[in-house]
Amino acid sequence: MSPTGWLRWGWRQLTSMRTALILLFLVALASVPGSIFPQRGQSPERVAQYFEEHEKLAPWLDRLSLFDVFAAPWFAAIYLLLFVSLAGCVLPRSWQLLQNLRSRPPAAPKRFTRLPQHAEFSSAETPERVLEQAREKLRGRRFRLASDGGSVSAEKGYLHEAGNLVFHVALLALIFSVGLGAMFGYRGNLLLTEGNGFSNSVSYYAEYNPGHMVDPEDLAPFQVTLEDFEATFVSSGAQTGQAREFTARMTYREEPGSAERSETVRVNHPLEVSGAKIYLLGHGYAPTFKVTDSKGNVVFDDAVQFLPMDSATLASEGVLKAPDAEPQLGFQMMFWPTAAPSHDGRSVVSSFPGALNPMAAVIGAFKGDLGMDSGVPQSVYKLDAEKLEMLKTERKAMAVGETLKLPDGAGEIAFTGYKEYVSLTVNYDPGRVPALVSATLAIAGLVVSLMTRRRRVWVRASAGEDGRTVVEVGGLTLGTPTGEFDDLLRDLRPEEPEPVPAGKIKE
Repeated sequence: MSPTGWLRWGWRQLTSMRTALILLFLVALASVPGSIFPQRGQSPERVAQYFEEHEKLAPWLDRLSLFDVFAAPWFAAIYLLLFVSLAGCVLPRSWQLLQNLRSRPPAAPKRFTRLPQHAEFSSAETPERVLEQAREKLRGRRFRLASDGGSVSAEKGYLHEAGNLVFHVALLALIFSVGLGAMFGYRGNLLLTEGNGFSNSVSYYAEYNPGHMVDPEDLAPFQVTLEDFEATFVSSGAQTGQAREFTARMTYREEPGSAERSETVRVNHPLEVSGAKIYLLGHGYAPTFKVTDSKGNVVFDDAVQFLPMDSATLASEGVLKAPDAEPQLGFQMMFWPTAAPSHDGRSVVSSFPGALNPMAAVIGAFKGDLGMDSGVPQSVYKLDAEKLEMLKTERKAMAVGETLKLPDGAGEIAFTGYKEYVSLTVNYDPGRVPALVSATLAIAGLVVSLMTRRRRVWVRASAGEDGRTVVEVGGLTLGTPTGEFDDLLRDLRPEEPEPVPAGKIKE
């Protein structure tokens, strides 16, 4: 074939229904890694944890974009090919459906006996009268009619093809809506402690994933504050420690200077503001500490977000950095919401995720240059102890209000209480509503297509040799024949007089 011929052949292969189904299967298959491996867009902290636990495997998975599947180039390639394939399938079928809707029902075949449903009977009515009655009956059953000499052609069930077409168009619109959200939407993740707030700005997000057409200056200028967070857990029975409910009370402003509003956010019940939805994903503890340096100056008095080590008991670890102290101080610490002795009595564990007996401990105390003035970004959850001097401190669990003095007069640290923080994701997706409408139409079109069948009926009437009219009826149904043909046949067939028993005279 010529190059043009090869292009036509390739286009026919790409726009065939078989290729569309294969690509649809590949999209579903390509989505599987997104449910197996943690994704940066939903849980960046779990991705970091995966890198720590699988130091050799994680870099190879990252090269394949398996931690960000739905933004991977190979996923976009399958997605775009599916879009083109469906477009090539749907548009020609749309034109064919319009032609079918405008066309007349096909003429009656010569031999009705070749049809899967057929019958023949005689009538005392004239052929014209029989055909008129047939038109009335068929019209009453909402058939489209066409007359051709001595026969009537009828057809209905166009909703089958229309529903099929709506399904494919809606599926095409669904893919387009998802692409619209990917182009003009954005997603940001952050941790927010009780009493603190954030503005919808890139600088506040720990992880920010904008669409290709999103300008950071165009973000809606809303402000959100976490007033209070409450987590309740099952306290007795076989499910002790299981989460029961997470509730976050938030206040927000649509823009600076606007009226402040309050909203309660729960799991799967997000806060919607300025078109963006703020989802509650997780939570943790942020113990509060007061650090005093060697000169008696309070250099730190705030909450520190700790990362849970055990999701069942929320025993957490964290890092506290005091760069304003002289000398600079750093601490590696543990926090137990409900502190209890271990089975051997040698250590402290957390026996319950709720804060029934909160305690904290300094695992390691350091002094020296923390490197925070170098301009190189650092993780708030890690402390580079190689360049620091370790202080020999007493390892003990501190209850709320207790203080640990540092050796050599380096200062002291006090455990003053705790707060809770939440993990939030801010998601703006302009394609969300179109995708919902498209999915609804796709389901409706599929149901209509499956519930409706294309049906054709022909009625022919001609004069017989005995003076009676010979009536032939034929039916053709797309798929399994229905009982409608038999019902129509009973309507068209004349009622025969009951036979008179022998020996009796009919009155």
